[in-house]
Amino acid sequence: MLDQLEIVEDRYEQLNELLSDPDVVSDPAKLRQYSKEQADLSKTVEVYRNYKEVKQQLEEALEMMADAEDAEEEAMIKEEIAELKPQIPALEEELKLLLIPKDPNDDKNVVMEIRGAAGGDEAAIFAGDLFRMYSKFAEEQGWKIEIMEASEADHGGYKEIIFMINGTGAFSKLKFENGAHRVQRIPATESGGRIHTSTATVAVLPEVEDVEIDIKQEDLRIETYRSSGSGGQHVNTTDSAVRITHIPTGIVATSSEKSQIQNREKALKLLKTRVYDMMLQEEQAKYAEQRKSAVGSGDRSERIRTYNYPQNRVTDHRIGLTIQKLDQIVEGKVLEIIEALTVAEQTSKLEELNEGVL
Repeated sequence: MLDQLEIVEDRYEQLNELLSDPDVVSDPAKLRQYSKEQADLSKTVEVYRNYKEVKQQLEEALEMMADAEDAEEEAMIKEEIAELKPQIPALEEELKLLLIPKDPNDDKNVVMEIRGAAGGDEAAIFAGDLFRMYSKFAEEQGWKIEIMEASEADHGGYKEIIFMINGTGAFSKLKFENGAHRVQRIPATESGGRIHTSTATVAVLPEVEDVEIDIKQEDLRIETYRSSGSGGQHVNTTDSAVRITHIPTGIVATSSEKSQIQNREKALKLLKTRVYDMMLQEEQAKYAEQRKSAVGSGDRSERIRTYNYPQNRVTDHRIGLTIQKLDQIVEGKVLEIIEALTVAEQTSKLEELNEGVL
Protein backbone atom coordinates (compact mmCIF):
# COMPACT_ATOMS: atom_id res chain seq x y z
CA MET A 1 0.00 0.00 0.00
CA LEU A 2 2.82 2.41 0.88
CA ASP A 3 4.43 1.84 -2.52
CA GLN A 4 1.13 2.76 -4.19
CA LEU A 5 0.87 5.90 -2.08
CA GLU A 6 4.40 6.96 -3.04
CA ILE A 7 3.45 6.60 -6.70
CA VAL A 8 0.32 8.72 -6.12
CA GLU A 9 2.33 11.42 -4.34
CA ASP A 10 4.97 11.45 -7.12
CA ARG A 11 2.25 11.81 -9.75
CA TYR A 12 0.66 14.65 -7.75
CA GLU A 13 3.98 16.53 -7.73
CA GLN A 14 4.41 15.84 -11.44
CA LEU A 15 0.96 17.31 -12.10
CA ASN A 16 1.89 20.44 -10.13
CA GLU A 17 4.80 20.93 -12.52
CA LEU A 18 2.68 20.18 -15.60
CA LEU A 19 0.07 22.74 -14.57
CA SER A 20 2.79 25.39 -14.52
CA ASP A 21 4.04 24.41 -17.98
CA PRO A 22 3.18 27.13 -20.55
CA ASP A 23 2.38 24.47 -23.18
CA VAL A 24 -0.23 22.93 -20.86
CA VAL A 25 -1.63 26.30 -19.75
CA SER A 26 -2.23 27.23 -23.40
CA ASP A 27 -4.00 23.91 -24.13
CA PRO A 28 -7.53 23.98 -22.57
CA ALA A 29 -8.07 20.22 -23.01
CA LYS A 30 -4.81 19.25 -21.28
CA LEU A 31 -5.28 21.89 -18.61
CA ARG A 32 -8.76 20.52 -17.82
CA GLN A 33 -7.50 16.90 -17.84
CA TYR A 34 -4.51 17.54 -15.54
CA SER A 35 -6.49 19.81 -13.21
CA LYS A 36 -9.15 17.14 -12.74
CA GLU A 37 -6.53 14.44 -12.14
CA GLN A 38 -4.78 16.63 -9.58
CA ALA A 39 -8.09 17.37 -7.81
CA ASP A 40 -8.86 13.63 -7.70
CA LEU A 41 -5.48 12.87 -6.08
CA SER A 42 -5.36 15.81 -3.65
CA LYS A 43 -7.33 14.17 -0.81
CA THR A 44 -5.22 10.98 -0.95
CA VAL A 45 -1.98 12.99 -0.90
CA GLU A 46 -3.22 15.17 1.97
CA VAL A 47 -4.12 12.13 4.13
CA TYR A 48 -0.90 10.30 3.18
CA ARG A 49 1.24 13.28 4.18
CA ASN A 50 -0.65 13.55 7.45
CA TYR A 51 -0.10 9.81 8.00
CA LYS A 52 3.68 10.16 7.43
CA GLU A 53 3.85 13.13 9.77
CA VAL A 54 1.96 11.34 12.57
CA LYS A 55 4.11 8.25 12.11
CA GLN A 56 7.29 10.31 12.32
CA GLN A 57 6.04 12.11 15.43
CA LEU A 58 5.27 8.73 17.03
CA GLU A 59 8.74 7.38 16.25
CA GLU A 60 10.35 10.50 17.70
CA ALA A 61 8.20 10.26 20.83
CA LEU A 62 9.21 6.61 21.32
CA GLU A 63 12.89 7.57 21.00
CA MET A 64 12.42 10.40 23.51
CA MET A 65 10.73 7.95 25.88
CA ALA A 66 13.88 5.86 25.99
CA ASP A 67 15.91 8.94 26.92
CA ALA A 68 13.44 10.48 29.41
CA GLU A 69 15.27 11.92 32.40
CA ASP A 70 12.47 12.11 34.96
CA ALA A 71 8.93 10.93 35.72
CA GLU A 72 7.33 14.22 34.67
CA GLU A 73 8.95 14.15 31.22
CA GLU A 74 8.07 10.47 30.85
CA ALA A 75 4.41 11.19 31.69
CA MET A 76 4.25 13.95 29.05
CA ILE A 77 5.75 11.70 26.38
CA LYS A 78 3.36 8.86 27.32
CA GLU A 79 0.44 11.23 26.89
CA GLU A 80 1.70 12.22 23.42
CA ILE A 81 2.16 8.56 22.42
CA ALA A 82 -1.36 7.71 23.65
CA GLU A 83 -2.70 10.51 21.44
CA LEU A 84 -0.69 9.56 18.34
CA LYS A 85 -0.99 5.75 18.35
CA PRO A 86 -4.74 5.45 17.59
CA GLN A 87 -4.35 7.85 14.64
CA ILE A 88 -2.15 5.42 12.69
CA PRO A 89 -4.72 2.60 12.11
CA ALA A 90 -7.50 5.16 11.51
CA LEU A 91 -5.41 6.92 8.83
CA GLU A 92 -4.44 3.55 7.30
CA GLU A 93 -8.10 2.61 6.92
CA GLU A 94 -8.87 5.99 5.35
CA LEU A 95 -5.98 5.54 2.91
CA LYS A 96 -7.22 2.08 1.92
CA LEU A 97 -10.60 3.58 1.03
CA LEU A 98 -8.94 6.39 -0.92
CA LEU A 99 -6.90 3.86 -2.91
CA ILE A 100 -10.04 2.10 -4.14
CA PRO A 101 -10.33 2.91 -7.86
CA LYS A 102 -12.89 5.68 -8.22
CA ASP A 103 -15.80 5.18 -10.58
CA PRO A 104 -15.00 7.70 -13.36
CA ASN A 105 -18.72 8.43 -13.71
CA ASP A 106 -19.33 9.35 -10.06
CA ASP A 107 -19.26 13.12 -10.57
CA LYS A 108 -21.57 13.07 -13.59
CA ASN A 109 -25.16 14.09 -14.11
CA VAL A 110 -27.54 11.18 -14.67
CA VAL A 111 -30.33 10.20 -16.98
CA MET A 112 -32.97 8.16 -15.16
CA GLU A 113 -35.54 6.01 -16.92
CA ILE A 114 -38.51 4.72 -14.91
CA ARG A 115 -41.02 2.32 -16.46
CA GLY A 116 -44.09 0.62 -15.09
CA ALA A 117 -43.57 -3.16 -15.40
CA ALA A 118 -45.74 -5.97 -14.00
CA GLY A 119 -49.02 -4.83 -12.48
CA GLY A 120 -50.84 -2.77 -15.10
CA ASP A 121 -52.30 0.53 -13.85
CA GLU A 122 -50.81 0.07 -10.38
CA ALA A 123 -47.31 -0.38 -11.86
CA ALA A 124 -47.67 2.92 -13.74
CA ILE A 125 -48.89 4.68 -10.58
CA PHE A 126 -45.89 3.24 -8.71
CA ALA A 127 -43.56 4.51 -11.47
CA GLY A 128 -45.02 7.95 -10.81
CA ASP A 129 -44.42 7.53 -7.07
CA LEU A 130 -40.77 6.65 -7.72
CA PHE A 131 -40.36 9.70 -9.96
CA ARG A 132 -41.79 11.90 -7.19
CA MET A 133 -39.45 10.26 -4.62
CA TYR A 134 -36.36 10.91 -6.74
CA SER A 135 -37.54 14.43 -7.55
CA LYS A 136 -37.84 15.27 -3.86
CA PHE A 137 -34.44 13.71 -3.14
CA ALA A 138 -32.89 15.73 -5.97
CA GLU A 139 -34.47 18.89 -4.57
CA GLU A 140 -32.95 18.18 -1.13
CA GLN A 141 -29.54 17.71 -2.74
CA GLY A 142 -29.83 21.01 -4.62
CA TRP A 143 -29.94 19.24 -8.01
CA LYS A 144 -32.08 20.22 -11.00
CA ILE A 145 -34.45 17.94 -12.92
CA GLU A 146 -35.28 18.16 -16.62
CA ILE A 147 -37.92 15.82 -18.05
CA MET A 148 -36.78 14.52 -21.43
CA GLU A 149 -39.69 12.24 -22.38
CA ALA A 150 -42.83 11.10 -20.58
CA SER A 151 -45.74 8.83 -21.40
CA GLU A 152 -48.53 9.33 -18.88
CA ALA A 153 -50.81 6.44 -17.97
CA ASP A 154 -54.60 6.66 -18.18
CA HIS A 155 -55.16 6.17 -14.43
CA GLY A 156 -52.21 8.18 -13.11
CA GLY A 157 -48.46 7.78 -13.02
CA TYR A 158 -46.33 6.95 -16.03
CA LYS A 159 -45.93 4.10 -18.46
CA GLU A 160 -42.45 5.58 -18.92
CA ILE A 161 -40.65 8.73 -17.84
CA ILE A 162 -37.11 9.74 -18.76
CA PHE A 163 -35.45 12.68 -17.04
CA MET A 164 -32.05 14.18 -16.41
CA ILE A 165 -30.74 15.12 -12.98
CA ASN A 166 -28.06 17.80 -13.05
CA GLY A 167 -25.90 18.03 -9.96
CA THR A 168 -22.43 17.31 -8.60
CA GLY A 169 -22.08 13.67 -7.59
CA ALA A 170 -25.55 12.72 -8.82
CA PHE A 171 -24.37 9.44 -10.34
CA SER A 172 -22.37 8.48 -7.25
CA LYS A 173 -25.53 8.60 -5.15
CA LEU A 174 -28.12 7.30 -7.63
CA LYS A 175 -26.21 4.52 -9.40
CA PHE A 176 -27.39 1.96 -6.83
CA GLU A 177 -31.03 2.58 -7.82
CA ASN A 178 -30.59 0.49 -10.99
CA GLY A 179 -32.98 -2.45 -11.04
CA ALA A 180 -36.53 -3.64 -10.43
CA HIS A 181 -38.44 -1.99 -7.57
CA ARG A 182 -41.43 -3.85 -6.11
CA VAL A 183 -44.42 -2.36 -4.31
CA GLN A 184 -46.90 -4.18 -2.07
CA ARG A 185 -50.06 -2.26 -1.20
CA ILE A 186 -53.83 -2.07 -1.58
CA PRO A 187 -54.60 -0.11 -4.77
CA ALA A 188 -57.20 2.66 -4.58
CA THR A 189 -59.27 0.71 -7.13
CA GLU A 190 -59.27 -2.49 -5.03
CA SER A 191 -62.69 -2.91 -3.40
CA GLY A 192 -61.87 -6.15 -1.58
CA GLY A 193 -58.92 -4.74 0.36
CA ARG A 194 -56.44 -7.21 -1.15
CA ILE A 195 -52.73 -6.36 -1.27
CA HIS A 196 -51.36 -6.26 -4.81
CA THR A 197 -47.72 -6.63 -5.86
CA SER A 198 -46.48 -4.51 -8.77
CA THR A 199 -43.09 -3.58 -10.14
CA ALA A 200 -41.37 -0.71 -11.91
CA THR A 201 -37.88 -0.70 -13.38
CA VAL A 202 -35.34 2.04 -12.85
CA ALA A 203 -32.31 2.61 -15.07
CA VAL A 204 -29.61 5.09 -14.06
CA LEU A 205 -27.29 6.17 -16.87
CA PRO A 206 -24.32 8.54 -16.50
CA GLU A 207 -24.53 11.52 -18.83
CA VAL A 208 -22.00 11.14 -21.60
CA GLU A 209 -19.76 13.89 -22.91
CA ASP A 210 -18.89 14.12 -26.59
CA VAL A 211 -15.22 13.39 -25.90
CA GLU A 212 -16.11 10.02 -24.37
CA ILE A 213 -17.98 8.51 -27.27
CA ASP A 214 -17.63 8.87 -31.02
CA ILE A 215 -20.87 8.39 -32.92
CA LYS A 216 -20.55 8.78 -36.67
CA GLN A 217 -23.20 10.74 -38.52
CA GLU A 218 -23.56 7.97 -41.11
CA ASP A 219 -24.50 5.56 -38.29
CA LEU A 220 -27.60 7.62 -37.45
CA ARG A 221 -31.07 7.47 -38.94
CA ILE A 222 -32.97 10.65 -38.04
CA GLU A 223 -36.74 10.80 -38.58
CA THR A 224 -39.35 13.42 -37.79
CA TYR A 225 -42.96 12.57 -37.06
CA ARG A 226 -46.13 14.14 -35.74
CA SER A 227 -46.45 13.87 -31.98
CA SER A 228 -49.86 13.65 -30.35
CA GLY A 229 -48.64 15.99 -27.61
CA SER A 230 -50.58 16.29 -24.38
CA GLY A 231 -54.02 16.37 -25.96
CA GLY A 232 -56.60 19.16 -26.35
CA GLN A 233 -55.14 22.53 -27.24
CA HIS A 234 -51.62 21.17 -26.76
CA VAL A 235 -51.85 18.74 -29.69
CA ASN A 236 -48.72 19.07 -31.80
CA THR A 237 -49.82 19.85 -35.37
CA THR A 238 -46.37 19.85 -36.98
CA ASP A 239 -43.84 17.10 -37.63
CA SER A 240 -41.58 18.36 -34.85
CA ALA A 241 -41.00 15.14 -32.86
CA VAL A 242 -37.65 13.48 -33.56
CA ARG A 243 -36.64 9.82 -33.51
CA ILE A 244 -32.94 8.94 -33.85
CA THR A 245 -31.77 5.37 -34.40
CA HIS A 246 -28.16 4.26 -33.92
CA ILE A 247 -27.98 1.75 -36.78
CA PRO A 248 -25.06 -0.43 -35.49
CA THR A 249 -26.75 -1.13 -32.13
CA GLY A 250 -30.42 -0.53 -32.93
CA ILE A 251 -30.68 1.85 -29.96
CA VAL A 252 -33.44 4.44 -30.39
CA ALA A 253 -34.06 7.78 -28.69
CA THR A 254 -36.99 10.14 -29.19
CA SER A 255 -38.05 13.59 -28.10
CA SER A 256 -41.43 15.20 -28.76
CA GLU A 257 -41.43 18.74 -27.40
CA LYS A 258 -42.62 21.67 -29.54
CA SER A 259 -39.24 22.68 -31.02
CA GLN A 260 -37.72 20.33 -33.60
CA ILE A 261 -34.24 21.78 -32.97
CA GLN A 262 -34.51 21.13 -29.23
CA ASN A 263 -35.95 17.68 -29.91
CA ARG A 264 -32.98 16.80 -32.10
CA GLU A 265 -30.52 17.94 -29.41
CA LYS A 266 -32.36 16.10 -26.61
CA ALA A 267 -32.78 12.90 -28.61
CA LEU A 268 -29.11 12.90 -29.65
CA LYS A 269 -27.98 13.45 -26.05
CA LEU A 270 -30.21 10.60 -24.87
CA LEU A 271 -29.01 8.34 -27.68
CA LYS A 272 -25.35 8.95 -26.84
CA THR A 273 -26.06 8.26 -23.18
CA ARG A 274 -27.77 4.96 -24.03
CA VAL A 275 -25.00 3.81 -26.38
CA TYR A 276 -22.37 4.71 -23.77
CA ASP A 277 -24.38 2.88 -21.11
CA MET A 278 -24.56 -0.23 -23.31
CA MET A 279 -20.75 -0.16 -23.57
CA LEU A 280 -20.48 0.17 -19.78
CA GLN A 281 -22.88 -2.74 -19.26
CA GLU A 282 -20.75 -4.92 -21.54
CA GLU A 283 -17.60 -4.01 -19.59
CA GLN A 284 -19.33 -4.72 -16.28
CA ALA A 285 -20.54 -8.09 -17.57
CA LYS A 286 -16.94 -9.09 -18.37
CA TYR A 287 -15.90 -8.10 -14.86
CA ALA A 288 -18.95 -9.52 -13.05
CA GLU A 289 -17.47 -12.97 -12.39
CA GLN A 290 -14.52 -11.46 -10.53
CA ARG A 291 -16.67 -9.02 -8.62
CA LYS A 292 -18.26 -9.91 -5.30
CA SER A 293 -20.09 -6.63 -4.85
CA ALA A 294 -22.63 -6.57 -2.06
CA VAL A 295 -24.90 -4.38 -4.16
CA GLY A 296 -25.16 -6.77 -7.10
CA SER A 297 -24.12 -6.77 -10.71
CA GLY A 298 -26.22 -3.82 -11.83
CA ASP A 299 -28.47 -6.10 -13.89
CA ARG A 300 -31.70 -4.15 -14.35
CA SER A 301 -33.85 -7.28 -14.22
CA GLU A 302 -32.62 -7.88 -10.66
CA ARG A 303 -35.21 -7.12 -7.97
CA ILE A 304 -33.41 -4.77 -5.65
CA ARG A 305 -36.00 -3.31 -3.29
CA THR A 306 -39.50 -3.84 -1.90
CA TYR A 307 -41.79 -1.07 -0.66
CA ASN A 308 -44.40 -2.60 1.66
CA TYR A 309 -47.08 -0.03 2.49
CA PRO A 310 -49.16 -1.99 5.06
CA GLN A 311 -46.05 -2.49 7.20
CA ASN A 312 -44.48 0.93 6.41
CA ARG A 313 -41.40 -1.07 5.46
CA VAL A 314 -38.69 -0.77 2.81
CA THR A 315 -36.30 -3.67 2.26
CA ASP A 316 -33.19 -3.51 0.10
CA HIS A 317 -32.57 -7.14 -0.83
CA ARG A 318 -28.95 -6.70 -1.90
CA ILE A 319 -27.65 -5.92 1.58
CA GLY A 320 -30.54 -7.23 3.69
CA LEU A 321 -31.42 -3.75 4.94
CA THR A 322 -34.94 -3.21 6.32
CA ILE A 323 -36.19 0.21 7.42
CA GLN A 324 -39.61 0.92 8.93
CA LYS A 325 -39.78 4.41 7.40
CA LEU A 326 -41.53 3.95 4.07
CA ASP A 327 -43.65 7.06 4.66
CA GLN A 328 -40.45 9.15 4.90
CA ILE A 329 -38.58 7.37 2.11
CA VAL A 330 -41.30 7.97 -0.49
CA GLU A 331 -41.02 11.67 0.44
CA GLY A 332 -37.41 11.62 -0.79
CA LYS A 333 -35.61 10.65 2.43
CA VAL A 334 -33.58 7.93 0.70
CA LEU A 335 -30.11 9.03 1.83
CA GLU A 336 -30.00 6.45 4.65
CA ILE A 337 -30.41 3.62 2.12
CA ILE A 338 -27.91 5.17 -0.33
CA GLU A 339 -25.28 5.59 2.41
CA ALA A 340 -25.74 1.97 3.54
CA LEU A 341 -25.29 0.78 -0.06
CA THR A 342 -22.20 2.96 -0.48
CA VAL A 343 -20.61 1.51 2.67
CA ALA A 344 -21.42 -2.03 1.50
CA GLU A 345 -19.82 -1.34 -1.88
CA GLN A 346 -16.71 0.18 -0.28
CA THR A 347 -16.37 -2.79 2.10
CA SER A 348 -16.67 -5.21 -0.79
CA LYS A 349 -14.06 -3.33 -2.81
CA LEU A 350 -11.71 -3.21 0.19
CA GLU A 351 -11.93 -7.01 0.41
CA GLU A 352 -11.18 -7.28 -3.30
CA LEU A 353 -8.28 -4.83 -2.94
CA ASN A 354 -6.82 -6.92 -0.11
CA GLU A 355 -7.21 -10.07 -2.20
CA GLY A 356 -5.61 -8.42 -5.23
CA VAL A 357 -8.74 -8.65 -7.40
CA LEU A 358 -8.99 -4.93 -8.15
